[in-house]
Amino acid sequence: MDEYRRKHTTVSLINYHFIFCPRYRRKIFLRADVEERFKELVQEICEGLEIVIIALECDKDHTHMFLNAVPSLSPADIMAKIKGVTSKKLREEFPHLQHLPSLWTRSYFVSTAGNVSSEMIKRYVEQQKTRG
Repeated sequence: MDEYRRKHTTVSLINYHFIFCPRYRRKIFLRADVEERFKELVQEICEGLEIVIIALECDKDHTHMFLNAVPSLSPADIMAKIKGVTSKKLREEFPHLQHLPSLWTRSYFVSTAGNVSSEMIKRYVEQQKTRG
């Protein structure tokens, strides 16, 4: 996603790399069904917010996302929406997660991509899955 996004009043190229973890570093993504549902939910949320997912990978106890966003959304807005919705839905849908008061820690890592190509970041995010 190296093309500029054109809106009525803006032209932008805003790519964020996010990393965040479940509370207590729980290895929730060891279950393929949880990972798959998490990715579906993120896809739905991003579509609603006009965010393009460039890469999305889960490791056993954290997730990496590389997202192309519109200028009207701050990284905090994006994280609040993604974490809020996925926490609520995953805890509703998976009995083994129901007892948790919340699924995610309040913290997250975010970085802008700068001049790094989205292809390089996509490769990096995908490689995180294969590293031990």
